[in-house]
Amino acid sequence: MPINPKGLVIGLFLTLVSAFSANAAASCGDNSGKPATGEPIVVGAITGKTGPDDFSNSTKAAKAYFDCLNANGGIKGRPVKYLVEDDQWNPEIAAQLAAKLVNDEKAVLMVGNSSFVECGANADFYKKSAILVVAGVGVPRECFFAANYAPTNAGPRVSMLGAMGYALDQLKAKSVVCIGPNIPNVGTWSCDGIIQLAKEKGLTAETILMDPGTADSTSTILQAAASKPDVIILGLPKGVTVPLLTAAEEQGLNQSIKFLSAASAYDLSVPGTIGAGWDGNFIVNMEFNDLEATTPDNQNWLAVMDQYGQKSDPRDTFAQAGYLAARIAETALMTLDPANVNRETASAAVRGIKGFKSDIFCAPWYFGDGQTRHNANSTTRMAVSEAGRWKVVSDCAPSPDPELKDIRAFEKSAGIN
Repeated sequence: MPINPKGLVIGLFLTLVSAFSANAAASCGDNSGKPATGEPIVVGAITGKTGPDDFSNSTKAAKAYFDCLNANGGIKGRPVKYLVEDDQWNPEIAAQLAAKLVNDEKAVLMVGNSSFVECGANADFYKKSAILVVAGVGVPRECFFAANYAPTNAGPRVSMLGAMGYALDQLKAKSVVCIGPNIPNVGTWSCDGIIQLAKEKGLTAETILMDPGTADSTSTILQAAASKPDVIILGLPKGVTVPLLTAAEEQGLNQSIKFLSAASAYDLSVPGTIGAGWDGNFIVNMEFNDLEATTPDNQNWLAVMDQYGQKSDPRDTFAQAGYLAARIAETALMTLDPANVNRETASAAVRGIKGFKSDIFCAPWYFGDGQTRHNANSTTRMAVSEAGRWKVVSDCAPSPDPELKDIRAFEKSAGIN
């Protein structure tokens, strides 16, 4: 077989890039290598670590970045004291912890939050306390409809509508079934968006809500397939999605219906777990860049996790979100006089962020000063399961969620994106 010199050169280049990326030092702060020794700046976070699932990957990544920052000069000499609390998926505990961090610990910002319950429990409290939250992972509707709460992720509804947009544009779908969790302001909110867009486009659509802890996967899939839809869109945790796909394959539905999902199923383990029967047939939304992307900031995230996180800390979408939240906070705090960092100045600095760029985002992130709700991350990619890996199959595209009309109007008026 003849050797392709061009192929050898490209292969060598990619090998060198991969080796360089794997050995690159994490970049944080002023990269001085000198630990910050000044008075600590208190930053808080609330996450759902213990309960139905461990939802703390965002805060683990944020902590890794702040540790890296503190090892490299901190915020102009002042270290970040990052305090993370576990709400145990309990709204009452979440409220108590917010009061502790804001009132007792005097946090100037909340950063990297990731919880199913604390957005709703604490949104009003954060507003009354004049403290801003640069969250990592927002899930319920309340995380995106609060004046002082701005997640870095797109959220389940925007992510599912991103998948819906792909189904319309690329798969030419005419009928759809949405399967979401029977969790207040999560499943119904997300699937309602699918139904609304379907009506606008003249499609047929229906919703199935399931209890993630007790539902029978086979009966759920058979119910969804009964109307013979072109596509089924899932908005469920990875641990629920995989059994549903297994049940669908057992019924032979992986060959007759296209299955799509929100970013909750975008995990490096999923393609290998579901197997070759889903090659080209399971397509997921990506709220951020490819987890294995060799772009500079994505590689820096991985380097930070390797050098300052734990080996057991997941390198997943939620970790990307926490890393970005910490970097946004750093960017805001670095604009301040280190002798005058308090809740008021920190909040003003975050509100002033209009174009935070990272190759992990599709579009620049902004807080949205004056907005009563926030969804800056609403432009996403898609990937398909193929040969045990994810293959990116779309460029960045705005989510067609009808509920984003006010966000798009704000962006246009503010000259953003």
